[in-house]
Amino acid sequence: MLLLLAGAACTSTYEIPVETPIQPKLDVSPFQRVFVAGFVAAGSEDVDSNLETVRLLRSQLRTKSDLRVIDADVLPLAERGREQAPAPTRIELRPIDRDGQTPGPSGTSPTSSEPAGNGGSLVDEYQDQSGVVIRDEKQLATYEPIFADVNFWKKIGEEFQEPLIVTGTLYFVPYARAGPVVQEREAFDQLGRRVVRPVRVYMERKGYILRPKFVFIDGRTGTVIYTEAHREERLYMPQQNVPALSSYFEMMDAILPSFLNALSEQRIRGVRILLR
Repeated sequence: MLLLLAGAACTSTYEIPVETPIQPKLDVSPFQRVFVAGFVAAGSEDVDSNLETVRLLRSQLRTKSDLRVIDADVLPLAERGREQAPAPTRIELRPIDRDGQTPGPSGTSPTSSEPAGNGGSLVDEYQDQSGVVIRDEKQLATYEPIFADVNFWKKIGEEFQEPLIVTGTLYFVPYARAGPVVQEREAFDQLGRRVVRPVRVYMERKGYILRPKFVFIDGRTGTVIYTEAHREERLYMPQQNVPALSSYFEMMDAILPSFLNALSEQRIRGVRILLR
């Protein structure tokens, strides 16, 4: 018994670093180049999530992928998606007289079904033709058929020597949620010692949601070969003032390992504890 106790007392441990390889999700051997073409973005205008994501992914791929990253202008995918969408509703505008009525071209009543004359015009429901603003996920979904446009992507592939094309959609919006939150508060016990105790309090927190969907397209054929969707959210205490851009990068930092693993082998670093 004494020998066992002495042996246990002399036992010590030591740590050795280990790496676990994770095989890539895609076979990228047919490609020598990768082109992050751009994204259809929706939600908050506080962050240009399209440009920020393109810059971030290109930077990461330069250092963590064997593919050559193509530096080119970001494609105006939202503009092209709008061109492929059904024609917008057209509304008729007529001049208003002093009595607040909208007479027809020959002084007819407001209920006349005759078309407007020189005083009227036809305008699209889209008032801003210089850019596309997509507000919600339902509207964003109407742009997804652009990724199935084989001829368009094949033409892009021919222009850039048949690379692997990375594109997709981005949804980044402010978010708020109210509910119980566990906080640590200091108190003193019966002996006067300071202790920290968990306390549940009701609180409204604000933050952001990020939902990227990555679409990988074969530049040789123009067809989609893989898609990957993610969802991240961050909520902050009322006293925290976190800029939208900081929250965006915080969430992208959690998504990047999975994205990179689609194209190249990733290694998870850890520690193994051994007995001496």
